[in-house]
Amino acid sequence: MASDQATLDGSLSSTDFQNSANAFAQKWNEFNSGFPEWSWIDCSSRLGFHRVTEGYLSLQHVFFPRSIEEEHDEGNSNDHQEPFDTATLVQSNNDSNDGDWYDFHVVYSSSYRVPVLYFHAQTSDGQPLNVGEIEKNLPTKSSDVLMDSKWTFITQQEHPYLNRPWYMLHPCGTSEWMKLLLADHNSTDRYLVSWFTVVGQVFGLKLPLEMLKS
Repeated sequence: MASDQATLDGSLSSTDFQNSANAFAQKWNEFNSGFPEWSWIDCSSRLGFHRVTEGYLSLQHVFFPRSIEEEHDEGNSNDHQEPFDTATLVQSNNDSNDGDWYDFHVVYSSSYRVPVLYFHAQTSDGQPLNVGEIEKNLPTKSSDVLMDSKWTFITQQEHPYLNRPWYMLHPCGTSEWMKLLLADHNSTDRYLVSWFTVVGQVFGLKLPLEMLKS
């Protein structure tokens, strides 16, 4: 059973993580029907036993047009306007070669008791991006933070379920700012929605207003 009390300290139980993940995916898919969908990847069978929380949220094939990177280069003289908005997300069948592709996974951290955003980035011809190349895809504010603390902000480690190196946003401090975000809306179902309003901004991925109001 889900427990809203689990979010009082900004953390989330593993069971409530899946409940919140399902609520988030349902709302995202409802209000972003033209974009790639978040889906729950069940990993119980591959682990040899059944636990409701063994899995992660997945958003595949998000395209970042290369022209956005050029805007980023010019953005320093543009009154701090962010180069990204929801138009950054395009359908996964985009045929353009002038950009990069990202896969995003939301995985539960049992150590920090919070969601963690893992991501994999590659060029249109399948070559993985390094941190420097990923930085070019980030909004100006995120890029500045990355430059200040590169390996505490974004780090690379083995994906807990895929057993391959993926980049991740380090979860240190997540529970502290989630506690503040949930002070007036202490709901497990809204946890990932609130969490994504902060984490998604790192990549310029914004939630539609209708989703935030729902």
